[in-house]
Amino acid sequence: MAEHVILVVGPMGAGKTTAISALSDIDTIRTEAVNTERDVVDKATTTVALDYGEIELSPNEKIRLYGVPGQKRFDFMWSILKQRAVGMIVLVKNDAEDPVGDLVAFFDEFREIHERGGVVVGITHSDLAPRPTTYEYQQIVAERYPSALAPVFTVDPRSRDQLVVMLSVLAANVDSRAMFLAR
Repeated sequence: MAEHVILVVGPMGAGKTTAISALSDIDTIRTEAVNTERDVVDKATTTVALDYGEIELSPNEKIRLYGVPGQKRFDFMWSILKQRAVGMIVLVKNDAEDPVGDLVAFFDEFREIHERGGVVVGITHSDLAPRPTTYEYQQIVAERYPSALAPVFTVDPRSRDQLVVMLSVLAANVDSRAMFLAR
């Protein structure tokens, strides 16, 4: 069976757990614990190991979705989860204190994935903070990571339709990079 591992990364509160739940064909596996950093993001729980979901493309092919914890103190899971990933969705919470810093931090931490596979960026909470714009994020990615083809979208992590568009673009990026590297 062909399996494609996709990571969903980003800071706490960006919508990773919600996005995996919206995309998954199975009941998701979640590792939630009480959020002890309510001053950072005011939500009751946070992911401490991973979220997991699947999308069945055919009887012989599936996408495995892994959501990584958004807090740096759980980065030991990041190392484990990024080993098999062929692509990633980076979710950035636009109304965070430093959303550009969050984007750069996750791009840097998961550099090997966007170098060997593909990446798309989803900006959440843009209804609460209209800036930075998708264009501004795209400029930052292009300047800092010129080899990364990373389309930027505004996305509601509850919208399966919006997420499927992002995932389709990611799949095209992964396939294009694989063909380019095979030359």
